[in-house]
Amino acid sequence: MTSSNSPAAVLFADLGLPQPLLQSLSELGYEKPSPIQAASIPILMEGRDLLGQAQTGTGKTAAFALPMLTNLDPKKKHPQLLVLAPTRELAIQVAEAFQRYSRNMGFSVLPIYGGQSYTNQLKQLKRGAQIIVGTPGRVMDHINRGTLVLKDLEALVLDEADEMLRMGFIDDVEWILKHTPESRQIALFSATMPKEIKKVATTYLNNPEHVKIETKTTTASTIRQRYSLVNNNQKLHAFARVLEVEDFDAVIVFVRTKLATVDVAEKLSARGYRCQALNGDIPQNQREQVIDKMKRNKLDILVATDVAARGLDIERISHVVNFDIPLDTESYIHRIGRTGRAGRQGEAILFVTPRERRLLNAIERATNSPMETMEIPSANDINKKRATDFKELIKTTIDKSDLEKFHQLVSEFMQEGDHAPETIAAALAYIAQSNKPLFEAETEFKPPKREFDRNDRNDRGRGRSSRDGNRDSRDNNRDRGKRKKGPHKAEDMRTYRIQVGRNDGIKPGNIVGAIANEADLDSKNIGHIKINDDHSTVDLPKTMPKAMVKKLQKAYVCGKPMGLSES
Repeated sequence: MTSSNSPAAVLFADLGLPQPLLQSLSELGYEKPSPIQAASIPILMEGRDLLGQAQTGTGKTAAFALPMLTNLDPKKKHPQLLVLAPTRELAIQVAEAFQRYSRNMGFSVLPIYGGQSYTNQLKQLKRGAQIIVGTPGRVMDHINRGTLVLKDLEALVLDEADEMLRMGFIDDVEWILKHTPESRQIALFSATMPKEIKKVATTYLNNPEHVKIETKTTTASTIRQRYSLVNNNQKLHAFARVLEVEDFDAVIVFVRTKLATVDVAEKLSARGYRCQALNGDIPQNQREQVIDKMKRNKLDILVATDVAARGLDIERISHVVNFDIPLDTESYIHRIGRTGRAGRQGEAILFVTPRERRLLNAIERATNSPMETMEIPSANDINKKRATDFKELIKTTIDKSDLEKFHQLVSEFMQEGDHAPETIAAALAYIAQSNKPLFEAETEFKPPKREFDRNDRNDRGRGRSSRDGNRDSRDNNRDRGKRKKGPHKAEDMRTYRIQVGRNDGIKPGNIVGAIANEADLDSKNIGHIKINDDHSTVDLPKTMPKAMVKKLQKAYVCGKPMGLSES
């Protein structure tokens, strides 16, 4: 077994990856592999099976995506790689990662998951998608329909296997494994290794290499960490509001791409901030000039990629803002370590989109440091801060400026007219602020609706870690029987019949997973489940749209038609 708890001493260029992949990694600002990547990539590139044990947020996606892309052939127009993920959110993230890495290679990547229209999936499958990333239920559905043929599959990845076990998908996973060629390569990744996962590994993997990564990441106690849930298109506006009310000295803003450094820097500069971009395309001598300007108080905000900011040590940095959440916990630690140095107090702010909550959970688990929720400042908050600053400016001007000529001018004006001193002062203040209104109009900043995330519900709601995956699965099954007294009133629910039961090996977790993924229904809205020998029943909201019911009538659970109907 390979075990590692320290950063790899190699670069991606040392791992034998092809030039198109190295080019994509360079464009994305990636230079140094994480421990799981450095350990896994050579093994998978050799075509061997792998059992990888590492927490979410340690860079597992690149650990299997890069070597798999190296071994696949873009000229073959059939499914060559299948990646199974427990949730549609993760499936989308993994598919997007494959698309970023393979941008210079010509592969077709297709995410398939419940709640998504079949039309687009069928079109892309017919065109010859080579990389399929999907949730177990929808993958099984396509296999049953004959629209996903895996006879020539070359590799299979099981991502977050213990999470699939906890959600009741492990039977579905085994069903899919049995429909793949025996010669395929398998990479199984799991944060923990309960006995059910070990059984799958023993049964289906061929003499796998076991890679276990111990993560021991810590953050400085001098850094206050906060996060805010925002949509992508709200980030700039949210950040501008934060800058209005936070007392900051200098700020470094981290984004994922070189293009984003320029875009965000230009928009902040247009709002009046002294801001510049810092990325790998900027010549070294110019980078040094930018950093020197920051040190000499000639610049207040740097917008940078990870690579451009390596080793950056500027005493003035009071705030680190993760404009884009990093894809691994080590990057997060590195980023926020730019502030709070040498015992000074630092502020770390993280913007998270609803689909990225699992990455937030991973960072909190890995750092053992829960973050504070940060509300985006309202217009009222901004106006109070501006008023306070303006009053302070008036006080400073009175204390430190020669106002004799202005006293004389105001006295003459008072003698010529019939205006109170307060009115004259207000008019002068208005003139002083005419180019930029002192007070901002009250506009509501609406945060996105919180999307349900199974990791989030388990870790935050129940206070359990992902290490308890197997126990959570059993608890979930027991909880289903109590949902009649749960958050739903009986009169708000309708009982549906499902034409599979105990004789078919069905468990409550299978039904929850199938309904949640296929109908895009939050699992907290799934009520009491009863498993009988030849059928099952489930309580669902009466307000559930007819279109959602139709989807479920065509859905599969554990490889068998659900046959949903009103009981």
